[in-house]
Amino acid sequence: MARAPPSAGAAGEEQWTWSESSNSKSCRHASLTSRSAFDVAKLASEIEALDQKSAATDFWDDPQAAREVLGTLKHHRGWVEPVLRIETRLADLLELRTLARAESDPATLADVERDLATLAAEVEELELRLMLGGEDDDKNALLSIHPGAGGLESQDWAEMLLRMYTRYCERHDWKCEALDLLAGEGAGIKSATLEITGDFAYGRLRSENGVHRLIRISPFDANQRRHTSFASVYVYPEIESDVKVEIRDADLRVDTYRASGAGGQHVNKTSSAVRITHLPTKIVVQCQNERSQLRNRESAMKILRARLYQHYKEEEDARRAEKEPEKKEIGFGSQIRTYTFQPYTLVKDHRTGVEDGDVQAVMDGELDEFVEGYLKWANEVRQGPR
Repeated sequence: MARAPPSAGAAGEEQWTWSESSNSKSCRHASLTSRSAFDVAKLASEIEALDQKSAATDFWDDPQAAREVLGTLKHHRGWVEPVLRIETRLADLLELRTLARAESDPATLADVERDLATLAAEVEELELRLMLGGEDDDKNALLSIHPGAGGLESQDWAEMLLRMYTRYCERHDWKCEALDLLAGEGAGIKSATLEITGDFAYGRLRSENGVHRLIRISPFDANQRRHTSFASVYVYPEIESDVKVEIRDADLRVDTYRASGAGGQHVNKTSSAVRITHLPTKIVVQCQNERSQLRNRESAMKILRARLYQHYKEEEDARRAEKEPEKKEIGFGSQIRTYTFQPYTLVKDHRTGVEDGDVQAVMDGELDEFVEGYLKWANEVRQGPR
């Protein structure tokens, strides 16, 4: 798993800029601004020093320290090498464009403009990575979905969101596993918790924290009236086993019960489901997906560790808005995004202003424009006015 990017440095900051040519719209302007740049020269110097350290004959005398050095090397190279590659490629392309113009070679010019557009996209992707600089952005994620008031309508909407995030994970080749899934009565789901494993999963998915609103003609209404439904999404960083979160047995109340919904005869005949209440914070987690009570308890404890980590972190650093959404009522006026199916189709993020008229594509997991829009918006809010 990659780590967060290095912090920006005042000196030695790298910046690329090239202007759109007068005779082609395919060449876009792209740059790493001073707000998101980092000190490449400093990192390169650190890489050289770490390389020398790793070449020492006693390097592996302390295996843990050696692994930390190699991890830091991999991290630094993961940032420096793309920058140097882009710099070299940009210099070559600009030189080739100058020669092609001097020789009036339209075919080569067209190729260069196309390659510059591709390079611009690579710069934008690197800028996006630089925005994923939060302390927990590189972690895996735990994503929970809960329907609002409204019975079948909201439960069905929650299940639609579950499918949307599952498809988003598939598009990014992330592993997505349901730690807890409680089926609704008649349709949809009452709750779901997903464990999502992938590069910067939490950093990307924290954009989904909040209330999601659906407007559509209800399939459960015989009169075909338009309904509005709500569901909440909460995203937490998954905490590695080496991060200490104190959980005392005396602070826990563990209840077991029979699992509900689909799951086979064994699941419904034994008390395999587990609910854990952390008494000091009143945080409650549950898991019933596995046949084994032990496995369900392990999954529930994983969720509890993540939530307690979040809880204690918020108490320490007062950055609640960046780590967890406000606990708003799941209803009108609190939504972060609206998905309209009728009388027109539109998905609109109310924080960033990003819109997409292809609601079916969004529901099929095409969320990148909303995720990236949120990261850019959050970065601007954090940095303040230019």
